[in-house]
Amino acid sequence: MEIIALLLGIFGTGTAAGWWVIRNLYYICQPSEVLIFAGSQTQIDERRSVGYRLVKGGSSIQIPLLEKTFRMDLTNMIIELKVSNAYSKGGIPLTVEGVANIKIAGEEPTIHNAIERLLGKSRKDIEQLAKDTLEGNLRGVLANLTPEQVNEDKITFAKTLLEEAEDDLEKLGLVLDNLQIKNIFDEVLYLDSIGRKQQAELLRDARIAEAEAKAQAIIKSSENLRITKLRQIERDLQIAKAEAERRVRDAITKRTAVIAEVESVVNSQIAKVQAEVAVQTERIIQVENQLQADIVAPAEAECQTAIAQAKGDAAKIIEEGKAQAAGTQRLAESWQNAGASAREIFIFQKLEPLLKMMATGVPEVQVENLTVIDAVNGGGVTKIASLIEQLRQTTGVDVAQVINQLKSDSKNGKVGSNLDQG
Repeated sequence: MEIIALLLGIFGTGTAAGWWVIRNLYYICQPSEVLIFAGSQTQIDERRSVGYRLVKGGSSIQIPLLEKTFRMDLTNMIIELKVSNAYSKGGIPLTVEGVANIKIAGEEPTIHNAIERLLGKSRKDIEQLAKDTLEGNLRGVLANLTPEQVNEDKITFAKTLLEEAEDDLEKLGLVLDNLQIKNIFDEVLYLDSIGRKQQAELLRDARIAEAEAKAQAIIKSSENLRITKLRQIERDLQIAKAEAERRVRDAITKRTAVIAEVESVVNSQIAKVQAEVAVQTERIIQVENQLQADIVAPAEAECQTAIAQAKGDAAKIIEEGKAQAAGTQRLAESWQNAGASAREIFIFQKLEPLLKMMATGVPEVQVENLTVIDAVNGGGVTKIASLIEQLRQTTGVDVAQVINQLKSDSKNGKVGSNLDQG
């Protein structure tokens, strides 16, 4: 400002010379640039001085005949990077594509390096210089990394490249704002095979993760179902407990009434049974008396009568037995006295009446065998015939012969005398 005041004082503010000074020697610096007034000696630090002065973000007047003014653009420069056949660690040639944002340093002391090396160069030349520098640094970084490291972690790769290129760019007065790796590939398809392997691994991991997620989901669903069922069972159990408690309370409440009701019924039945017992007791006595009068007394009388009658019959039978026994005894004594002819005499005595009856009805025929057939009177004649046959077999007396003899004797009048003799 002192220089401007001095020049205006020399040429005057209202003269044409003053306007020329303002128009041609007065410079305004934009925020995105720096003004360099070469020709003036400026002390940078205690040990260094330069032959120019800098103006950034302001304005100044060039000293005529002593200074020359230069402008240096500080805006970003976008540089497309591409490195082909850059051998990585392991000998695999790679091609790397990227983009970098570079600008001229606007801060001291780096700006002095830019003024010394880049002042007067076109923007295109500066970009080419920066591109060549970055590509050289890129090749150096690739030589220390494997293709897997370059491909898997591009951010680390870019950071390593920034650290490698920072010193070289600072010496040129440049600042690397940003670096992005766009693409990495190789002509031998090494990275493609790695990519396919990684893709297969990713697919495998994805499927494993999916299977694990499904398993976890199934486990979670089962766990939720188990919890739900347990809660439902617990709820049903609580409901059942509440219902049981309610029933117990109802039963306890009703127990007294039911007991009283049952006791009244039982007492009523007991009273009824007791009354019925008294009635039945009287009825038993009545029935016993009636049985005594209707059945027992007549039965006892009939029993006494039967006993008396039985005694009488028994006495009669005993007497008859005694008489028969006595007769039998006398018969036995007669048989014993008669000797061997006693049996025939006894039989002849018994057959006499019978033979007389039979002889009156028999014609005068010679009888060899006597056969009796009973067709009218049932079993009477049959019994007689059977008796005659049994007599012949047991005693040896032939009734037919006897009958013939009797007929012959009747004619001669000897029947009675023969029987008497027999």
